Amino acid sequence: MKYLITGLGNIGSEYWGTRHNIGFRVVNHLVESVGGNFTEERYGAIARIRVKNCDLIVLKPNTFMNLSGNAVRYWLQKENIPVENLLIVVDDLALPFGTLRLKPKGSDAGHNGLKNIAQLLNTQEYSRLRFGIGSDFPRGGQIDYVLGKFPPEELQLMPEILDRATEIIKSFCLAGIQITMNQFNNK
Repeated sequence: MKYLITGLGNIGSEYWGTRHNIGFRVVNHLVESVGGNFTEERYGAIARIRVKNCDLIVLKPNTFMNLSGNAVRYWLQKENIPVENLLIVVDDLALPFGTLRLKPKGSDAGHNGLKNIAQLLNTQEYSRLRFGIGSDFPRGGQIDYVLGKFPPEELQLMPEILDRATEIIKSFCLAGIQITMNQFNNK
């Protein structure tokens, strides 16, 4: 089976390490965990990795967050991957920091990257792994918060959370979404 695993983020060194780029950080960790690497290709950085009997196309779009759907649609079509085998890794303000939630479908919850993907795929029925970044910001401070970097106390916890996110992604491919949600969503 073939899967498209897409981490959402913004390109450019000024965005590295920001909360909004946690999708990039998660897929970097996934690819590193199996000794893979990324190469620049059309619409983004691509890694082709294998997890047991599953072929994973791992994508970091270079289209900026709000236009991620262009890259996702292109790679789904190019690799002939069904939407059921798509997983988007995305930051989520509604979840406390470090909480990971796998969902089989859902709304964009105000996330412009997810909104663009849904528009271009013409469906909201694609899986997403939501990575909680918390919402500890004053009224009107959302943009600065998501484009801000993680504080040291959260960075200390990051390796363990990234390991868990990698386990979830691998399980999504190997065991399917229902089993994976049952196993990981309550942790």
